[in-house]
Amino acid sequence: MRAAVLRNVTKGLEVEEIKTPRPKDNEVLIKVIACGLCHSDLHVIHGKIAFPSPSVLGHEVAGEIIELGPNVGRTDLRVGQRVSGAFLMPCGQCEACSEGRDDLCGPFFELNRLKGQLYDGTTRLESLDSEPIAMYSMGALAEYAVIPATSVAPLPESVDPIPAAILGCAALTAYGAVRRGADLRYGESVAVVATGGVGSNIIQIAKEFGAKQIIAIDVADDKLEAAIRLGATDVVNSMDDDVRERVFSLTGGRGVDVAFEALGRPETWNSALVSLKDGGRMVPIGLGAGVQEAAVEINRTVRRSQSILGSYGARTRQDLPAVVEMAAQGKISYQDIVSRRFSLEDVSAGYSLLEQGKVQGRAVVDMAL
Repeated sequence: MRAAVLRNVTKGLEVEEIKTPRPKDNEVLIKVIACGLCHSDLHVIHGKIAFPSPSVLGHEVAGEIIELGPNVGRTDLRVGQRVSGAFLMPCGQCEACSEGRDDLCGPFFELNRLKGQLYDGTTRLESLDSEPIAMYSMGALAEYAVIPATSVAPLPESVDPIPAAILGCAALTAYGAVRRGADLRYGESVAVVATGGVGSNIIQIAKEFGAKQIIAIDVADDKLEAAIRLGATDVVNSMDDDVRERVFSLTGGRGVDVAFEALGRPETWNSALVSLKDGGRMVPIGLGAGVQEAAVEINRTVRRSQSILGSYGARTRQDLPAVVEMAAQGKISYQDIVSRRFSLEDVSAGYSLLEQGKVQGRAVVDMAL
């Protein structure tokens, strides 16, 4: 099969022929229809997040099941079915998974995120010369991908699978931040700092959860215009305005109940923190490039009883079906968030535009191009 392989950070992704993988216990093999391009991939491509090489990236995917591995313990999966695949792939057996905390799955972080392996300690990908190739999640920048059965959800016929590729990361991460991280309540006010793929979904999901005021904060006017269309009630361009002054003006001098940070940079952390009201919750979602630190004003955080609640992904087995259902019901405008489509051969160009901040919402690799 063709796959975009990362062998050297100086060369970036290069499309080459590798072996088509096969599923093992409790895994499915899908033919990839589309795969989303995410900022966390960029960190790996540039060597800012350590990951083995050679590797295949791509961690939000839609595809068609073409083979079920042995001992798939789900009766709702069948060959020929279209599915969404989540980046956070719970093993289903560790202590965290047994408690329903898929987002804290030990083997996912210890094996997949550190070594590029699945849960028998091996990868499913090999070169034509049988060289092991690491998998970033399921390694979906390829024509075929193996995914644990714990981390797929069937797609209804009404859902377009190409833009639906973003459901498994951009939308799932946003859902986890709103539902699990913030535990957003009806009538609360929110700020969303950085309105890319994840931030755009936070806006929509916060609206569905009953947020009364949604303030979108970004540096690009075109992204803020898109945020209004998705449900933001107000916008702030942080290049033009003092974020704290503008947010407090928009909220009658109070600040917001919840501020979501969706980029993983010190300056966006600060924008989220200074937007909070007394007793407010800041929910950081974006991954930093390598080991980064963000300053927190100790006395204000303590005296104003503010909370910082990290949120990584979501509880895949419970939340991915909920996200798919929201998409099917039109509560997540996933089609509108996908603004660019690239062929597999042009994937590097897509990531280059993403790095330059020139992708509104999300871009995907469409395997039919």
